[in-house]
Amino acid sequence: MLSKSKLTSKYIIETVAPIFNKKGYAATSMSDITNATNLTKGAIYGNFENKEALAIAAFHKNVNDLLKKVALHQEQSKSPLQKLFLITDFYRNYYDFSRKLGGCPILNIGVDANNQDTALLTEVRNVINKTQHHIAKLVDWGKEIGEIKQSIDSQKFAKQLYSRIQGAIFMTYTMDNTSYLQQTMEELNAYIKSEIENNH
Repeated sequence: MLSKSKLTSKYIIETVAPIFNKKGYAATSMSDITNATNLTKGAIYGNFENKEALAIAAFHKNVNDLLKKVALHQEQSKSPLQKLFLITDFYRNYYDFSRKLGGCPILNIGVDANNQDTALLTEVRNVINKTQHHIAKLVDWGKEIGEIKQSIDSQKFAKQLYSRIQGAIFMTYTMDNTSYLQQTMEELNAYIKSEIENNH
């Protein structure tokens, strides 16, 4: 059982996470937070040191929801090569999933935090590094068991894959058109098949 203060903190985070994600750190006011939660400023600050601490907790909530979904989707196969295809498969339908979060948390908060240069930016960079590290590990594993060509630079490929995904997310949201994600995932699949997969 969670304590009363833990339950309150959880409620605050879950309520404000989509607001921070949609509006950004600077544009989210304390009145936005108090109106959404029906709690006083004192009650908010009783649970979080400041607005930034709350924004970081909200970002973690959104990102953890996202990463859990990606990880769950990848569990459909034990093959590292197939897990790469499952990453692109997940992002094919990412628009519908991420809209429930108020948009893509990594893209939204990344752009917003970059302008503010806050501790939030460090958090976003950590998530990007963690994600790229995970992709690179899949490539290294694939090389070990012969599914992926030995010549592939795992770090370089991880950056390339994730950059293409984030670029497609940006275009899909900006143009309100899922074809950017669909086409990019098709192109990435073709690239993995022709350049990454060990066909010998």
